[in-house]
Amino acid sequence: MSKAKMLGAVERVSRVVNQRPVVGQLIRFLIAGGISTLIYSALYLPLALYVFTGDRAVLAVPFAFAAAVSAGFFLHSRWSFRGQGIDRRGPGQQARFVFVQALGLAMHAVITWVVTDWLGQPAWVPLIPGVLLVPVVTFLLNRHWVFR
Repeated sequence: MSKAKMLGAVERVSRVVNQRPVVGQLIRFLIAGGISTLIYSALYLPLALYVFTGDRAVLAVPFAFAAAVSAGFFLHSRWSFRGQGIDRRGPGQQARFVFVQALGLAMHAVITWVVTDWLGQPAWVPLIPGVLLVPVVTFLLNRHWVFR
């Protein structure tokens, strides 16, 4: 792609974001969620491989989840949903955020269980509905309940 085409594409995206602020918010939400996922993976993998090995790998989940949720709250409250819910900051907002994240985790678990166990599909198949459904649900809950 040429530099001129790339700049044109960036300009079009910028125009859409300026005309529809929710689009920009969704883009920031997805980026922040990606960063949280990287943090989760960076902690989970070494813990599961070297500390909680074998069938104890599940014990790495709470540590990785806690770190990812903490970083995610900071990113979402200060960037994704900046300016929203400022008057509601505090323990209640943080508890609602953790609840929404736990709901997302539970949704992924249920989707994975249904698709692999009930439907007998390969382990990668649940990624498709999970990646499409869970971010939409958590975005809407964060936007309208946690950071409103």
